[in-house]
Amino acid sequence: MDVSIISALAALTGAAVGGLTSGVATWLNHRSQVRVEWTLHEKSRRQVLYSDFIEDAAKCYIDALQHDEADIPGLVGLYAKLSGMRAVSSKTVIRRAEDVVRKILDTYLEPDKSFVELREMAIDGTIDLLRGFSDACRDEFEEMQAKQF
Repeated sequence: MDVSIISALAALTGAAVGGLTSGVATWLNHRSQVRVEWTLHEKSRRQVLYSDFIEDAAKCYIDALQHDEADIPGLVGLYAKLSGMRAVSSKTVIRRAEDVVRKILDTYLEPDKSFVELREMAIDGTIDLLRGFSDACRDEFEEMQAKQF
């Protein structure tokens, strides 16, 4: 075999390997960037959903503590947000959100609370209906962060 042919084949092989390596590196980098962007978008979307759920649940819970007649539009809004969570959230977050809604429904069946009773509930921590849900959301966000890197 001629030395010039061997040199040409070596050069072509080197160029092919270099080009392939560059192409694979670019593809992996792009894939990583897309994954990071998707995770950030998904996290932001869930933060809005969870924040809205927390706000609506707090309003419904205070209403339930003070009234025996249910705030139907508020409850419908909670169930709508809960359904949205079922599409994107972890099972733990969904379970905690269902617990919150169930507690609100049960609270409407209890006697109304006076301001003094509400104060006592605030002092002993029993008024904090959303702690378990908030903790589950934080855990989910930490898990998303860990998967990102």
